[in-house]
Amino acid sequence: MLRYLPLLLVLALWIYAFIDCLNTPESQVRGLPKVAWVLIILLFGEVLVGPVAWLVAGKQRRPGAAGGATPWRRDRGTTWVAPDDNPEFLRSLKDERTRKDSRQDGTPIEDTEADLRRREEELRRKKRDTADGPEETP
Repeated sequence: MLRYLPLLLVLALWIYAFIDCLNTPESQVRGLPKVAWVLIILLFGEVLVGPVAWLVAGKQRRPGAAGGATPWRRDRGTTWVAPDDNPEFLRSLKDERTRKDSRQDGTPIEDTEADLRRREEELRRKKRDTADGPEETP
């Protein structure tokens, strides 16, 4: 099994370089046209000349940013701020509180209690109306 490891590594590098070459935009290809690089990778892949040449000289690499920041990382200039120290977050809480107060609504418990009181009053009215005199049904 161990004797197949070098073959698998060569094959993996060959496939990686081929796919990388195909996915690279034409503007980032150096030296030769993209089609020529694909042919070099395919023809000289078994001896690693093609894939290594592509990785070293064929693709234009982006220069590393200071501090080793890569494009997928967050911008180093932004820092995390706790919510209670963030003025924007505190302002949004204050705005939310004033919106709730301006609606003239109470808390959900007060709303529920008011609804229950209204329903109880309707039931009392219905009982009073039925107690005064039964209505005849046709």
